[in-house]
Amino acid sequence: MTVSIRYTKRMENLAGLVVFARVVEEQSFSAAGRRLGMSPSVVSKQVARLEQTLGARLLNRTTRKLSVTEVGAAVYEHCARIAQEAEEIDLAVAQLHGAPRGRLKLSAPANFGMVHMAPVIAEFLQRYPEVNVELTLSDRVAVDLARDGLDAAIIVVHGPAQNVVARRLAPVRWVLCAAPSYLKARGEPQTVADIANHNCLVYPELLNAGAWRFRSGDREEAAVVRGNFRANSSLAVRGATVAGLGLAVLPTFIVGPDLRAGHLKALLPGWRPFHDSALEAIYLPGRPLPAKLTRFLDFCIERFGPAPYWDEGV
Repeated sequence: MTVSIRYTKRMENLAGLVVFARVVEEQSFSAAGRRLGMSPSVVSKQVARLEQTLGARLLNRTTRKLSVTEVGAAVYEHCARIAQEAEEIDLAVAQLHGAPRGRLKLSAPANFGMVHMAPVIAEFLQRYPEVNVELTLSDRVAVDLARDGLDAAIIVVHGPAQNVVARRLAPVRWVLCAAPSYLKARGEPQTVADIANHNCLVYPELLNAGAWRFRSGDREEAAVVRGNFRANSSLAVRGATVAGLGLAVLPTFIVGPDLRAGHLKALLPGWRPFHDSALEAIYLPGRPLPAKLTRFLDFCIERFGPAPYWDEGV
């Protein structure tokens, strides 16, 4: 009986420690209550009970604000770790058993997002209606997950990601291509060096990242790129290419339909630009992923996968 009483008191203290940590962080019983789903009076009673159990005052209370006592500051250091562990336990359980719910904040490249992510997200939300997705489309190469408050960013990478955890969603193939009308007028390049004699349509950031470096086996050659059109949108470059303005290096997730329909022709088939590209989801390390994000990434892999639909027939 004595052991049972001690165990019950320890569990009550554990709840009080978590509540106390949230009060210190929020500097308010009311704000802590909102965060914990409790009324301010229940939060106040939990803290008072903890103080009684420990035999020490943890907070100085005035009509204007709360402040932490010296003992309270020492106790908070331990409480913060306990509260963090409690949250991670909840996340781990939700990951295994919980239904996906809540806001999922994502970013994706603008053109890929419009063409491919929007339909996938719509289908995902039909399957999981308790999830709310907030999608930001941007072709910014550098993504700061913490600054932007993102659960994950969908990006096209050309090497290993740094300081984040990455999950591969699909390979990304790139092609040097041109419209038949352009090739009829200017001829078709037979080597990488021949590209210097053609009008090149360029996405500047991709040029700087190495889009016009080509590999064949162990060989690598960089093309000399000259042209009269640049745009920070692969859709804009694709439009100019289909119109017969020049050569472009573009991903098959943008030009796959054009290649299948014969509106564009892939060139230099023995050479590949951006040889090791992939579509990846990146997220911050250190915590279990919530069910909403895990299910979404699983869903993307199911829809894209190692042989994405946009490469069919290309």
